[in-house]
Amino acid sequence: MAEAGAAGSRRPRNGRCNAGQAASRRELISRSVLSAEHCLRDRDYGTAYAHFLLVLSLAPQLKDEFKETFQYSLFKWAEELYALNRSQDLFNCYEQALELFPKDDIICNSMGEHLFRLGFRDEAAGYFYKAVKLNPNSADAKENFYRVANWLVERWHFVMLNDIKRNRMYQKAIEKAVQTGCNTVLDIGTGTGILSMFAKRAGAPHVYACELSKTMYDLACEVMAANNMEGEIKLLHMKSHDVRVPEHIPEKVSLVVTETVDAGLFGEGIVETLIHAWKNLLLQPKPTCGTGEGYGQVIPAGAVVYGMAVECLEIRRHHRVFVSEVAGVNLGAAVRFSSPVHSSHKANDVTEPYATEKIGRVPGGYKALSQPFQALSIDFNSLQDLESIASGKSCRISMLVHEQGQLDCFTTWFVLHLDSEHNLSTIPSEETCWEQAVFPIQNLSADDYFVNPGDTVVVDVSCPDCYLRLDLVTVIRAGAMDSSASYNKMPEGNETELCDALASLHTTLQEENVKEPCILEPSEIALLNNIAYHESFKTAISKVMSSLMLEENGSFRTKNNTSVPEEDPLDPLYMLDVSEGFSILSLIAAQLGRVKSYSSVEEEQHCVALQRLSERNGIPKESLEFWLNQLEADDDVLQRPKSDKLWSIIILDVIEPCGLIRQEVMEKAAIARCLLQAGGKIFPQSVVIHGALIESHTLMQECAVQGTEPTLGFNIAQSINQFKVPVHVFLNLSTLPCVYLSDPVELLRLDLMNPYLNSFSLATEIKVKICKTGQVTAIPFWYHLRLDEDIHLDTTSATSHWKQAAFVLDTPLSVANGEELSLAVHFQNSNVSMTLRRPQE
Repeated sequence: MAEAGAAGSRRPRNGRCNAGQAASRRELISRSVLSAEHCLRDRDYGTAYAHFLLVLSLAPQLKDEFKETFQYSLFKWAEELYALNRSQDLFNCYEQALELFPKDDIICNSMGEHLFRLGFRDEAAGYFYKAVKLNPNSADAKENFYRVANWLVERWHFVMLNDIKRNRMYQKAIEKAVQTGCNTVLDIGTGTGILSMFAKRAGAPHVYACELSKTMYDLACEVMAANNMEGEIKLLHMKSHDVRVPEHIPEKVSLVVTETVDAGLFGEGIVETLIHAWKNLLLQPKPTCGTGEGYGQVIPAGAVVYGMAVECLEIRRHHRVFVSEVAGVNLGAAVRFSSPVHSSHKANDVTEPYATEKIGRVPGGYKALSQPFQALSIDFNSLQDLESIASGKSCRISMLVHEQGQLDCFTTWFVLHLDSEHNLSTIPSEETCWEQAVFPIQNLSADDYFVNPGDTVVVDVSCPDCYLRLDLVTVIRAGAMDSSASYNKMPEGNETELCDALASLHTTLQEENVKEPCILEPSEIALLNNIAYHESFKTAISKVMSSLMLEENGSFRTKNNTSVPEEDPLDPLYMLDVSEGFSILSLIAAQLGRVKSYSSVEEEQHCVALQRLSERNGIPKESLEFWLNQLEADDDVLQRPKSDKLWSIIILDVIEPCGLIRQEVMEKAAIARCLLQAGGKIFPQSVVIHGALIESHTLMQECAVQGTEPTLGFNIAQSINQFKVPVHVFLNLSTLPCVYLSDPVELLRLDLMNPYLNSFSLATEIKVKICKTGQVTAIPFWYHLRLDEDIHLDTTSATSHWKQAAFVLDTPLSVANGEELSLAVHFQNSNVSMTLRRPQE
């Protein structure tokens, strides 16, 4: 009894103790909530976040009540931490928040945004993907994921995996190698792992694969599991240069398979990769008369690169400024403009070695000026051959011109010899996953671009830094050299004779002592070549300026209630050009008289170019200002020019060269409207989006892997298609293989001057009539930019520097001629999305 009594006597004390603890906890929670709210009012976000973290940890039942306030505190504090470069503290806060709210898509998305800003793209993709899974209707999360998906899984993966011929040739070559004795296989740059799986299915007992990209490594793991090969292929998350025997693989392998080749063959580092493999990872190559057993080999076994001289207006207008005057601005010789892709280089040159194009699909087509010539060949099974290429040794080739035209570029393709039986060609006439390499020709005198039959083009082929280069040496006019001169590969011994012959010619490259070029992106060069674009802006600017000047009552105006005589200087009208990149619109406006132009170019070389052009055209120095030089931060670009003035014209850059609407356009337009003087204008004043329904199997192949047929039975589509994006950009609609199933229709109108005319807060429903039976696979869209009621620019014009975009449907929709469909167009955060359905659905 005593024992029971003692026990009973303790119960009230424990109860009182527990009750006291509960009361203390409630008091602590209450005080912490009050402190958090007080800190928020004082904008002490870090302390507010800490208080809310404590509250929700102690009282999880309050999560719903304080969720939004907690998020607000977190996001504000995270911005401060980011500004202070306290990245680890920032991530710790998000991890704590996600422990409390593991299924909160908004916190996941925000965490991804910070990771992306700090360069952690793989990790950012994971959080964006999780946010989309948690809330499929989150427009912000989807847009972020689509943006990162293009970085992590480049679009060429889809095209490559859909290339059934490429896959079949690799499969056959790998099967042959395994069946002739290659028992150990290393797949370098495995991607989704398809080549490794070919080797395993062919019977190779030991297969290894390495992949540097974390995203692609994880994807390959998922693909292996989906095809029941999870434990049969050893996947290594590392660069092949870091693979060591026996630390990572137990022994040297008898077969290396790789497809690390780009349009220029060597651009993905296959030469350096195979030099390292032959020295460290591969068995010795088999003798000429030996069998495959016990020796090493590579698939592909080798390649031959071919090239030709080409005339192509589309290449020319993107890589060479060929107009001498634009809307009254004389370009002359004041500035030498150059594309970052250059056919000639010097030591330590930082220009890109080549561009890539589906040369058979460029708008306007191309003309071959020479017969194809063999530029170089390489044996990937020869270490000596690989090291010769890596040495950068050049080979001089001369080719005979057989067609009259302008020498705009060299283009190259290759034949990839997987083995002695199986080949893949990237020739322009072949439909393949590869593009062709394009080497634009620049900085000749105007006459030297023209060539005639019988002329000889001399080119150096080399691989400095293991990148293919074709460098124009000169053009030898017909009859300038003895007709016995070789038009094939010119041995090094003939170089002196050639140089002596060239000394008397005027067709050499531009003289050495010239100004450093102003480097412009290809889209900027195309814009500079677009005379119609600049003339349209000149006309529209002139109309606004004339209207504003007329409103000042001719020769007199009132200032501080005093009449001002005509001879007194009038204040200038102010124009702000906030175009992205290089723009001469500020110069065009400055030529119109009483105008002070402000340009928002930020690169020093662009400022220098505008200054030189201004001097060349006699524009007074005070008429051109560089606006960003006068601002504390670039994001303050939209503000008043001076305290007592407003802008007469603000030019906004609305469309990206890729074909999408720029981010925050409507927000920028709202700010710009507040900065305009009475009668002032924003250019463009409105944007009309047009579109059409099309059937295009090409677009489908470029956007997603089409089932298991192209991948020869392997289930890869389900995994990689997680990274597909609905909007495809950088399209040339004039050459896209497609069938139009409807006429063009107006999809949406964005009015930058009169926001009350916009009605896109909800989805806009449009009725679209089908004019041809087929399957709708995509909805391409483009823009009419209206500068005023009479002047507009069409982004599909032949001279446009803009490309087009298309919204690709998840599932093709079969339609019949005469049928009417309902198309819902959604516009949110400058992003366009679409939903197509039958009216009754």
